Amino acid sequence: MTNKFLALTAAVAALSCFANAASARDQIRIVGSSTVYPFTTAVAEQFGKSGSGKTPVVESTGTGGGFKLFCGGVGVDHPDFSNASRAIKKGEFELCEKNGVKDIVEIKVGIDGLTIAQSKAGAKASLTRMQVFQALAEMVPDKDGKLVANPYKNWSDIDAALPNVKIEVLGPPPTSGTRDSFHELFMEKGAEGFESLKELKKTDSKAFDKVWKSIRKDGAYVEAGENDNVIVQKLEANKDAYGIFGYSFLEENTAKLKGVAIEGVEPEYDAISSGKYKGARPLFIYAKKQHVGVIPGMDKFIAEYVSDKAMSKDGYLARKGLVALPADEAKKVAETATAMKTLAADAVK
Repeated sequence: MTNKFLALTAAVAALSCFANAASARDQIRIVGSSTVYPFTTAVAEQFGKSGSGKTPVVESTGTGGGFKLFCGGVGVDHPDFSNASRAIKKGEFELCEKNGVKDIVEIKVGIDGLTIAQSKAGAKASLTRMQVFQALAEMVPDKDGKLVANPYKNWSDIDAALPNVKIEVLGPPPTSGTRDSFHELFMEKGAEGFESLKELKKTDSKAFDKVWKSIRKDGAYVEAGENDNVIVQKLEANKDAYGIFGYSFLEENTAKLKGVAIEGVEPEYDAISSGKYKGARPLFIYAKKQHVGVIPGMDKFIAEYVSDKAMSKDGYLARKGLVALPADEAKKVAETATAMKTLAADAVK
């Protein structure tokens, strides 16, 4: 009985300390995805202007880096929200639980098109996901279906109809959710287009996963960091290079860049919204429910994010390049978010 009483007393004391410490921080802190960053920043600015509280601090750390910080613990030293360009992974969810972050609210805020872009001065190209896989995978099938070290130097080596220029693709590092999405939407799907790899998936799924997850290291793929603006600048300087980032960055830079069609479909708003463009992916923010009511304004910030004036097709986030969710789905998201319904462990993959 005494031990239980002491444990309960310690728990109450810890919560009391958190509440007292949190009172010293009256500003929401948000970390995570560089893709979601401009949308969350827009909401943060609107929140500040509305008088609901101080304008939240938003940091671009990458999705993986954001979850590491977010899941680090509960209290004033840990972020309240994390932006993510993919859903939270099982290992990240388990890290949260291990560190006492027990109640996480997942909020799907919209849709993004993962685009491959180039300088407006570059030769116009249309790619398939199989060609993208051939360009960037460490190992590719030869004409007999045998896996060999990637031999392709120029795009025209893959297909004579493609530009006769060096393969150079600027993209995000492994900590980025955009990198994860690129692997799943382009590399995995591209690999599945080859009969030999489709068969390998059936017979040895781990070996298949290693193939599409392994990017060549000979300079054809260049890790350009978490800042997508760096990729934009490098594409301006090199008309033959391609870059990987979210649709909103392409939309912001249409004076300098153009999107590359994938399987004949241009990365445009309606094509992304309808699913016709195969590079579409959902975007999220995650909230730490244990901080609600302690860090001022978290509930009001969530309400602002899921409001029609922000998330609808005519909202200010759409003007920033976010592709809006269908109206019925957006309504459900808003209801779940404002009710602070937490994410169940069995819903995380």
